[in-house]
Amino acid sequence: MEVVEKITMPQKDKESIISQTVSNYGGKLMSYIRPKVKNTEDAEDILQEVWYQFSSLTNLSEIVNVGGWLYRVTANKITDRYRKKKTENLEDFVYEDEDGSISIKDILLMDESAGPEVKMFQDEIWKKLFEALDELPEKQRLVYVENELNDKTLQEIADEQGENIKTIISRKNYAVKHLRNRLRKLYEDLKS
Repeated sequence: MEVVEKITMPQKDKESIISQTVSNYGGKLMSYIRPKVKNTEDAEDILQEVWYQFSSLTNLSEIVNVGGWLYRVTANKITDRYRKKKTENLEDFVYEDEDGSISIKDILLMDESAGPEVKMFQDEIWKKLFEALDELPEKQRLVYVENELNDKTLQEIADEQGENIKTIISRKNYAVKHLRNRLRKLYEDLKS
């Protein structure tokens, strides 16, 4: 019986290939994904999943057509996203009154002159948002607050914390999922 020795790529070489591939294909893949999904957040989630799968491969050097592999995996991730039960975004939560409909995000951004009912909803939404944020582990909460409320990019946060961008993206995703679940109850209360 012949023994075949598997050659493993040094970690430094693997990181170099991954970095170069992200640089070469990141923008192209985002342009491919964005028109096929509901919002930029979903597109970023899909792209993160593609990069995670790519970086987890043990046989990077054996991929003959990296671009073809990336687009095929990306298309599969988009399809998987549509097959899964759809999750709602903050922008999807809509309160309907006699004048029409506005989203929860719109309510949060309205000025106080919009009326006492809107002010009441704003206060309740902010209260529930901060309660949900307090339930998060500190690192997830920090990433969410820095990104969403302080307008820092995920890369800036990663650099400041000395963390890998994938770690920061993962923390943000966990925070968003938690907040969506917590705010879903508020949305249902507003609808009734």
